[in-house]
Amino acid sequence: MRNNLKQLLASYGEQVDSQLEQILPVANGPAEALFAAMRYSVFNGGKRLRPALCFAAAEAVAASDDNTARVAAALEMIHAYSLIHDDLPAMDNDDLRRGKPTCHIQFDEATAILAGDGLQSLAFQQLTELRNISAELVVKLLSMLATYSGCSGMVTGQAIDLAATGQSLNLEQLKTMHRHKTGALIEASVLMGAITTAKASEQQLAVLKKFASDIGLAFQIQDDIIDVESSTEQLGKQQGADALNQKSTYTSIMGLEEARTEAASLYQQSMASLDLFGERADSLRQLASFIVNRAY
Repeated sequence: MRNNLKQLLASYGEQVDSQLEQILPVANGPAEALFAAMRYSVFNGGKRLRPALCFAAAEAVAASDDNTARVAAALEMIHAYSLIHDDLPAMDNDDLRRGKPTCHIQFDEATAILAGDGLQSLAFQQLTELRNISAELVVKLLSMLATYSGCSGMVTGQAIDLAATGQSLNLEQLKTMHRHKTGALIEASVLMGAITTAKASEQQLAVLKKFASDIGLAFQIQDDIIDVESSTEQLGKQQGADALNQKSTYTSIMGLEEARTEAASLYQQSMASLDLFGERADSLRQLASFIVNRAY
């Protein structure tokens, strides 16, 4: 299973990285620093989980193709932009991302802001370059990415997170924040992958939406579990920072064991949602298992 998962992530990662190489500007000319910062932030060792979910959802419905890779690239650029802005001094003020200097540390704060802006715009441009697909579906995909990454999704989640600093959230408030901040883009990845095939039925989309919602919440709960269980210096510092900022987490509200139980329950619900697809959803099943069982 682990070897299969490793191969699966590698295959999807290679496909989306090839597409990202094509669309990201080469780092030269008058905006060389900006383009270098964009590339630095995209090609910094991420697991490409959102693109993987996009590919796997397409394969659950029909098959992935070049358009899937374009949509996956758009999703990864939105994710990278969000991380750049998350790390800024006015936001989480982080010096490291995946063990490397954050974008504003490696370059400078102004360049990091522009790099995030550039990646966000480039993501939407990528969706306008889909081929052999109806204009109606292109508009639907553009609307979906805007909705899930913007005021009805990720950006609102970040705003809720900032407003909650120094305050205690109850469980429902915490779930609302993370369904927007983390879960929205995971949901978009699954649904957009399915829609890009032009073969997804309303029933299939409803089932995939439920799957993505459950696994998106499980993703954040597992993050909190990892923070508690990990003994690495980096995560220890982050855990201390969360305590200093009085940030509510699933483990602080529910306790470690109940959080584990909740993550496992969400995983089982997500698996039940995929029964409709039979073996075609095996890649989604592997990715869901990875999300719930991963550890640092």
